Amino acid sequence: MRHEYLPPQRRSRLTRRGRLALFLGTLLAIGAAVLIPLLREGEAPEKPRQLVIPEGWRAPQVYAAIDRELKLPPGSAKSAVATAGLALPAEAKGNPEGYLFPATYPVTSKSTPATLLAYMVRTANEKLATRAVADGGKAHGMTPYQTATLASIIEAEAEGRADMGKVARVVHNRLAKSMPLQMDSTINYALNRSTVDTKLSDTRIDSPFNTYERQGLPPTPIDSPGLEAMAAAVAPTPGDWLFFVTVKPGDTRFSATYDEHKKHVAEFNRIRAHAGPRAGQGAAPGK
Repeated sequence: MRHEYLPPQRRSRLTRRGRLALFLGTLLAIGAAVLIPLLREGEAPEKPRQLVIPEGWRAPQVYAAIDRELKLPPGSAKSAVATAGLALPAEAKGNPEGYLFPATYPVTSKSTPATLLAYMVRTANEKLATRAVADGGKAHGMTPYQTATLASIIEAEAEGRADMGKVARVVHNRLAKSMPLQMDSTINYALNRSTVDTKLSDTRIDSPFNTYERQGLPPTPIDSPGLEAMAAAVAPTPGDWLFFVTVKPGDTRFSATYDEHKKHVAEFNRIRAHAGPRAGQGAAPGK
């Protein structure tokens, strides 16, 4: 076999300048790969929208507001309750009424009914766990859920913050005397309405929320109480009142005796009759 002579081949070797160019090229390639995600992370954050939940709203109103804000079909937020894993007390039996805390909540493209509902319930639990509310509730022998229930009545019945402590005292005094609370707000909740006109027939409805016929607190809160109502529930204004009626806007009368209360109710009726059928809006009939 013939063998040809082949001269040994020399490996090509990079010059110092070549090695430097290759090194810089590698760094630039790595830098470009790292730079892209860094630029993405550095993009301007999404500006949240605001969802405002006022004091005194009922759960269906909160659900509707969430659906509108997220542009979802009606009923979406309500349907999410069952699977949202809400941190509700056992007494609530899965019903978040009273625990959708009134506040302003941030809404982004990542928000869902479940995340918003969970945020509201978590906020309610935090407010009920503040030292003043928690200790005050214990002093009155109330669980946090009972505190929320009582606060929801105060939120619905008091015309303004100035009257919350007195309304709370009326409720506490009636509970202490084993008197029915006789709150029109609970009747309104049972009938899914909001009105100052409570008829005698309304007070005879068969409902656990009929506090004219049933003693004690209703089985659940009737709205979303704010922090002022919670504070009033555990620290009511001292007094012996058992009745109250808002005679006219800004004028709520509290009474310790039924005779005195009847006089205030009569004045309420006179003012309303004189002003016409739309008068008395915002006033609460006597308790």
